[in-house]
Amino acid sequence: MKLLIASDIHGAARWCDLLMEAVRAEKPDRVVLLGDLLYHGPRNDLPADYAPKRVIELLNAIAPQVIAVRGNCEAEVDQMVLDFACMATSNTLYDPDANKTIFLSHGHVYGPGLHGSVDNLPKLAAGSAFVYGHTHVKVNQEGPDGIWLFNPGSVGIPKDGTHSYGIYENGRFEHRVLGDA
Repeated sequence: MKLLIASDIHGAARWCDLLMEAVRAEKPDRVVLLGDLLYHGPRNDLPADYAPKRVIELLNAIAPQVIAVRGNCEAEVDQMVLDFACMATSNTLYDPDANKTIFLSHGHVYGPGLHGSVDNLPKLAAGSAFVYGHTHVKVNQEGPDGIWLFNPGSVGIPKDGTHSYGIYENGRFEHRVLGDA
């Protein structure tokens, strides 16, 4: 199973265009979107390339591939314009090849307590992965109780210097940087 994992687009059309190029190049089985897709939110500056209608168009073009969870900036109107479900607080995938459960969340309801995420990890078996966004900071490390923690960083408004996404393949997570910052 190959997943492309992205979070926190925040309506940044240029960076979403680059993400779609990555989707075409990476050829993932599924695209996991960890919330905060269209709106920039009251705590963030407006991205220079803010064009949520363009982001809607780009994301709807890959709707059959998308598994999404709700971020703290999603609202019911977002579900009205997106062609994939985006209002669940969390979701879970299972990779039978790696015998790994992958718990998906934005990071504001469930989180590992890193970089401003809420400190509320769900009960997961050792060897599982907790995948989240929200903080706009990349994470790829072992957490408590043998749970792997992965945050792909932010597509639209990174707080660690690079616009990024993640790849999950063969039981492992890695970061990829989008274009030039």
